[in-house]
Amino acid sequence: MRTKDVDRLDAGEAAAELAVLAERLNDANSAYYAEDAPALSDAEYDALKRRNVAIEARFPDLKRPDSPTDAVGAAPADAFETVPHEMRMLSLGNLFEDAEVFEFDAGIRRYLGLGPDAPLRYTAEPKIDGLSLSLLYEDGRLVRAATRGDGREGEDVTRNARTIADIPEQVPGAPTRMEVRGEVYMSHRDFSALNSRQGEVGGRIFANPRNAAAGSLRQLDPAITAARPLRFFAYAWGVLSEPLAETQHDALERLGKMGFPVNDRTRLCDGPAEMIAQYREIEVARAELGYDIDGVVYKVDDLGYQARLGTRSTTPRWAIAHKFPAERAWTRLVGIDLNVGRTGALSPIARLEPVTVGGVVVSNATLHNEDYVAGVGSDGVPIRPGEDPGAPDAPAPKGRDVRVGDRIEVYRAGDVIPKVAGVDLAARPADAVPWAMPATCPECGSPATREPGESVRRCTGGLICPAQRVARLKHLVSRAALDVEGLGDKEVERFHALGWLRAPADVFALPERHGPGAAQQVRNLEGWGEQSAANLFAAIEAARTQPLGKAIFALGIRHVGEVAAQVLARHYGSWPTLARAVDAAHPAATRHREAEEAVRAERAAAKAESRRARTKPVRDAVWNDVPVPDDARAAWDDLVGIEGIGATLALALSDAMAAGEERAAIDALMDALALRSPEATAEGHALSGKTVVFTGSLERMTRAEAKARAEALGAKVSGSVSAKTDLVVAGPGAGSKGRKAEELGIETVDEEGWLTLAGA
Repeated sequence: MRTKDVDRLDAGEAAAELAVLAERLNDANSAYYAEDAPALSDAEYDALKRRNVAIEARFPDLKRPDSPTDAVGAAPADAFETVPHEMRMLSLGNLFEDAEVFEFDAGIRRYLGLGPDAPLRYTAEPKIDGLSLSLLYEDGRLVRAATRGDGREGEDVTRNARTIADIPEQVPGAPTRMEVRGEVYMSHRDFSALNSRQGEVGGRIFANPRNAAAGSLRQLDPAITAARPLRFFAYAWGVLSEPLAETQHDALERLGKMGFPVNDRTRLCDGPAEMIAQYREIEVARAELGYDIDGVVYKVDDLGYQARLGTRSTTPRWAIAHKFPAERAWTRLVGIDLNVGRTGALSPIARLEPVTVGGVVVSNATLHNEDYVAGVGSDGVPIRPGEDPGAPDAPAPKGRDVRVGDRIEVYRAGDVIPKVAGVDLAARPADAVPWAMPATCPECGSPATREPGESVRRCTGGLICPAQRVARLKHLVSRAALDVEGLGDKEVERFHALGWLRAPADVFALPERHGPGAAQQVRNLEGWGEQSAANLFAAIEAARTQPLGKAIFALGIRHVGEVAAQVLARHYGSWPTLARAVDAAHPAATRHREAEEAVRAERAAAKAESRRARTKPVRDAVWNDVPVPDDARAAWDDLVGIEGIGATLALALSDAMAAGEERAAIDALMDALALRSPEATAEGHALSGKTVVFTGSLERMTRAEAKARAEALGAKVSGSVSAKTDLVVAGPGAGSKGRKAEELGIETVDEEGWLTLAGA
């Protein structure tokens, strides 16, 4: 996404960015509301939404028909009957700074014609992080429950809602017709217990309470919902045959007397100062509430004023959400562990005294790299034991200078591993010493080196390093790579521990070595049987035939992602051709690396002497000192000249192919595979020259892989549906693009149809 200030964008840049924002935000809405699997953190989503609004405000004529500012939620899932909302269920606008609370109040007063001293009260209540639900009562009896859906129609979940103890079946004294709106949620304690039970029976483990609540309410079997500990808070209403009260506060009190749970932290506030004070009070108590919230909602208390203020296209004018920043909590650092990744990267991980952050019990946090932990000074020199990074003459540290025993603040950005926000130096133990990255790999003892210009230290052990080997085997059989069904992370770890999987080609030797007639058989392992073993062997055999691009990606070579692998496959056409080209380019690759290292040294020397480096003569001198054979230079130029490849990726590819054990493992795997060349697949293909749009979620391949596959078949991939679109591939949560394709009569297929068409 661009970082250029909105006021500096021209019309062309604005239109292009709005197209990208529309796709990302609409896809995120589908993932969050329809699939209960958020693709972006709240902070990321809010930042993209604010930028979209700002660009549309500056270029109103460029607002798109699928603008996410006009969206509320996501389209209802096909698995449920849909029901219309008689009054549209709206979303809330957001604000993030205290000054915006005063601006909100000032805007309300201007709209109503009230002076700055006129009485104007608001309610302030916790914003529950759950799933919105509408409950319709007729003559005091519950007759329908529906999710918000896209705001105009939702999913009929009446049978499931009846299983929630907090939702009354009958409401004595209610208006003849009454729609109560609120939030379904799950407490932290119940969420933890549910995940424990799910783990024991091999069920789905939920990422957070909101996902668990949404997934539980949207079960096709009400018995499953009944077994889930769901709760409900009422906070609003829709259609009413008669008013509940004259104010928001009194209406909530009446709902409470009718038997609906209402949040006891809702307060009446006289103006912005009291609203912010209540926000602070709720923020401090957030970790002790026992359920997740992500902000505070302010509403004009007078219902007459609410009616006058009305609504915008998707939000009410009389209410707004004051969102919390990414959640933070303080805890103690009890140790620093090292994780060795698939490419050998050594990543320090903070081991913490467990602390609850946003409803998740956190015991680890990322520490990024050694500079971040050790506190490297701005001069590039690590802070040494005994040095004071805060001394007046000390260089400002680039890292955190995190030490075991420190009291540290952690925060959770989305559903990923938490990060360290800061260190309480005043609470640092007297005996705490700076941490230092070891010079050898903790898994295999191989040297751990750090290339110039990089912040990451890497194990040089390659496939002899068990951590790299296991990680690369997991990558090899993953869905995005060879997609060996039934051979997941746990199975890879188990077979590796048994000595059955050591090199990539061992995957395809499993049926012969550990199938029928072998001394050690898969079927005899605990948790396995004859049928499950046979299924695994069938999946392995099916995975033997692969497109060249997927096989290249499956190798797990650093920098060679899905798209780059497809590009290499299309350029070289076959594995022998690619291998010969990389081998031929190796002498030039070696010379290129030497030239770049000389340039870095020259730049460092020039910086030390406060003069500008003249790097081109240095690079040329190194390149020409030892002549590079013409065929090597030509092979190198061809490799780095491929669009999307470049020198960094080419060097990584050359290194992997030149390493003895690594090359032997690669050759053995490629010999075990039946590779399909992209040329043979694309020749005369039905997709050639067509424009394809992908929307919704894909389960069998990533969006990047699907795009690369379509382009390999001669198609053009577009981000939006128009009259020029020839085919739409619609996964779950397709949303507005799917509807537009239907309106335009464009051919639409699901993922299975796409895989058949693409021959994947």
